[in-house]
Amino acid sequence: MKNLGEMMKQVQAMQGRMAEMQAKLEQATVNGQSGGGLVKVTLNGKGAMTALAVDPSMLKPEEKEILEDLIIAAHTDAKNKVEAMMADEMKSVTGGLPLPPGMKLPF
Repeated sequence: MKNLGEMMKQVQAMQGRMAEMQAKLEQATVNGQSGGGLVKVTLNGKGAMTALAVDPSMLKPEEKEILEDLIIAAHTDAKNKVEAMMADEMKSVTGGLPLPPGMKLPF
């Protein structure tokens, strides 16, 4: 039973590191852009959009569809960066232990 007790200590330590990581992610910001910087999006570490900047040259009625596409592309760029940041943080929290396929943390 000594191994079980040691494993429980490791799980509790990992839970503490997960809580720290989640707090850190809430404070982090990631920027994404598209159209050569015409559209810029800022997301927090949880993936929520906190800012959007659009170059004034894109504010023309005939550019509406292009602007919509650029906003989506900028958001996707930032979201990919958030996911990469989360993956790096998870590696440090789990000590490089591989998670079973399809298992995502935090739960």
